[in-house]
Amino acid sequence: MTKDMTKGSPMKLILGFSIPLFFGFLFQQFYSLVDTVIVGRFLGTENLAAVGATGSINFLIIGFCMGVCSGFSIPVSHKFGAGDYTGLRKVVANCVWLALGFAAVLTVVTTMLTRQILIWMKTPENIIDRSYSYIWIIFLGIPVTFLYNMTSGVIRALGDSKTPVIFLVMSSFLNVGLDLFFIVSLHTGVQGAAWATVISQGVSGACCLLFMVKKFELLRIRKEEWAPDGHMMRALCGMGVPMGLQYSITAIGSVILQSATNTLGSDAVAAVTASGRISGFLACPFDAMGSTMATYGGQNVGAGKLDRIGQGLKSCIRLGAGYAVIALLVSIFMGRSLATLFLDSSETAIIDNVRFLMIMNTAFYFPLALVNIIRFLIQGMGFPTFAILAGVFEMLARGLTGFVLVPLFGFTGVALGSPIAWLFADAFLIPAYFHVRKTLSAKLAADRG
Repeated sequence: MTKDMTKGSPMKLILGFSIPLFFGFLFQQFYSLVDTVIVGRFLGTENLAAVGATGSINFLIIGFCMGVCSGFSIPVSHKFGAGDYTGLRKVVANCVWLALGFAAVLTVVTTMLTRQILIWMKTPENIIDRSYSYIWIIFLGIPVTFLYNMTSGVIRALGDSKTPVIFLVMSSFLNVGLDLFFIVSLHTGVQGAAWATVISQGVSGACCLLFMVKKFELLRIRKEEWAPDGHMMRALCGMGVPMGLQYSITAIGSVILQSATNTLGSDAVAAVTASGRISGFLACPFDAMGSTMATYGGQNVGAGKLDRIGQGLKSCIRLGAGYAVIALLVSIFMGRSLATLFLDSSETAIIDNVRFLMIMNTAFYFPLALVNIIRFLIQGMGFPTFAILAGVFEMLARGLTGFVLVPLFGFTGVALGSPIAWLFADAFLIPAYFHVRKTLSAKLAADRG
């Protein structure tokens, strides 16, 4: 069930590991896509905008949860790469305690502050009530977000990227059925879309947990290994919190940009929503490459094989460059057709804006590939603080766009937000990678000497 990424061809390992992850991320995006398609088609443009207006705050909070879980899984990959299975079980046990605490606190805080945040973001008055109804339920489901991302992260850290995908595919089909049942049959509006997402993710998380318990003998934690370890918890937080903050700091820029977009009206919000869902699908390979490099980097650092990290990085960059070209061609020739999944064909102005956003984003997908590949590799190598700093650069870029470019250039300013953010992040991450390599090489040489 496990995969050792410290031996064999880096390209074959990266491809073999990332392809199942790609389908996993694809079906994870399927949650949002189905919600958006059904909402847009059955409930209309205003309800589509209501769901879309929550996108950045959703990313701010749920992204933090996902980042924390990803950070927690890095020490698991280190222990696995080093062959320390007793230490691995202790790490997983302390991950469980921390995940329970984070989930409880975040659920209480976010559900209490949701409406105020939407008001601060200048959410249009004609959609704010529906936006609140949708995102409040999503935040109520934070515990199941932790459940899925924690369990799937541990499974991937042990080299199994396929199993979480299988459960996610199952729950994605469940999501479709629940969406149709709640929205079309019960007429529950946007709340139904939110409940469908929460229930479906809960099912996938429960399946991952049961699989871990039954199939991974090395994860059968003994009674004494369940004891909370303050030192280990601090170390886990040192990995998880920076990765969570990386998402959240990046999302602060997105919140600023979303607030600026909201001032352009619900039609602009609807265009950004539809484009964002399509872009989420198109960017799935980069998400898979990033998660792959986190595990690849973590296992090879644990095994002390730094020479393989550079080989793997070059292989993954080649994959990213090739896919970036494909994504741009899809946007150019299929942008309008994809937009009509969400919008009635009579909404020609909004459809044109969706295609424009898609082309602007995919034209800069190679910088996005570098952001994901290098950032997650650095995290897997044990330097999560650099992820925060890269997030700061993205936040500054999107903040600049929201405060300056959108007021000056309107919707064109919105389209420039993500490309500028990716370029800013790369300007930091590329030299940061070489610094990390140099630091680890010196440490390894000192340990051997």
